Amino acid sequence: MKKLFFLTVFTLASAIVYAGGYRVSLQGQRALGMGHTGVAVINSAELGFFNPSGLVYLENKLNVSAGASAVFSDVVYQNDEFGNIARTDSPVGTPFYLYASYKLNDWLAVGLAAYTPYGSAVSWEDDWVGSHLVNNIDLQAIYVQPLVSFKLNDHLSFGGGPIYVTGSVNLNRNLNRTLTDIEGNRSNVTVDASGVTAWGWSASATFSPTDNFRVGFNYRSEIIMEAEGGEATFSNIPNSPLTPFRNTTFNAALPLPAEVSFGLAYQFSEKWLFAFDANQTLWSVYDSLDLQFADPNIPDSENARNYKDASIYRFGLQYEASNLFTLRAGYYFDESPVQDGYFAPETPRNDSNGFTGGLSLNLSDKLSIDAAFLYIRFEEVEASYDYYFENGQAAPFAGRYKSSAFIPGLGISYKL
Repeated sequence: MKKLFFLTVFTLASAIVYAGGYRVSLQGQRALGMGHTGVAVINSAELGFFNPSGLVYLENKLNVSAGASAVFSDVVYQNDEFGNIARTDSPVGTPFYLYASYKLNDWLAVGLAAYTPYGSAVSWEDDWVGSHLVNNIDLQAIYVQPLVSFKLNDHLSFGGGPIYVTGSVNLNRNLNRTLTDIEGNRSNVTVDASGVTAWGWSASATFSPTDNFRVGFNYRSEIIMEAEGGEATFSNIPNSPLTPFRNTTFNAALPLPAEVSFGLAYQFSEKWLFAFDANQTLWSVYDSLDLQFADPNIPDSENARNYKDASIYRFGLQYEASNLFTLRAGYYFDESPVQDGYFAPETPRNDSNGFTGGLSLNLSDKLSIDAAFLYIRFEEVEASYDYYFENGQAAPFAGRYKSSAFIPGLGISYKL
């Protein structure tokens, strides 16, 4: 029985890494309206995220963009064989961004970017059938990046800078499928790590062969979040020598994968702009995750994840309807990095289709209000998580997942 508890606690590592790998593509309202394309689009300080090398091409000396989105997500789990059904009741997520750039001269610009490319907030019903895998999880990661952008000539520029990351993760789950204390309360554990920091970098380039056509490239490095001294808190543990769990600390390395982006933009008339981006996230860094507990009664753990690299293909259109309104629309297809047998309910996702739209209300030559919305429809999937064990035997958790999300957003753009 003691071995059983060790095995159930060890699957916490998979919960942490899966949440840490959840990519949130909401880094600019103008870009989001066009399918979240922006690697080759020169229109605002949102380039601070999508392609810093393009900042030097902005016409104005000072450019600022800021905004936030509200993430309303819904996930339904169902297992027809056993008649189980559950639905998430997740809090509204609010990823944000803030970009600023300043053009020192015709060939050099500097800037600062703050954004949230990773994050997750998932809350299932209490003691649902999958509570031995997760009850709720809250992940936050904030990137802060100083930027530089410089032109070699009128056709080629480079940019990038170091990235400072600060983040936290909190997860709760039941210890196994049946264990309770003497009063019938389910035994559970909460893992919490806050104030985790790390460094990375990005590099980018923009090539403009003509005034109407641009090509862009951006690379954002892998970042390893070293969680040291995180807290593991056990609750409702039976008073028995077979359940020797007590509060302790743990260390873990939480990798955020590298991302490679390529984009092109073509201005095919005075009013119409077409953009295409292809992003590849190198999820294969999630080969395994090691978790080291300070309590010597809890052995260290290695947990295979076996993720695969995945790509996103994005398309966007922009139409200058008038001096007052700029209209946008877009679509993207997002491949899931999760392979068969590794589908867990911490941040359930599968291949998805994203449909976007947006507009800018140009209040003056200096100030615009940017609005966008995104509807994500995940493909319905019958999947399982095969790496949960009880009594030394695999106990796969399988079912059908239906997921969707609706995300409105609002921002401002200012130039001087």
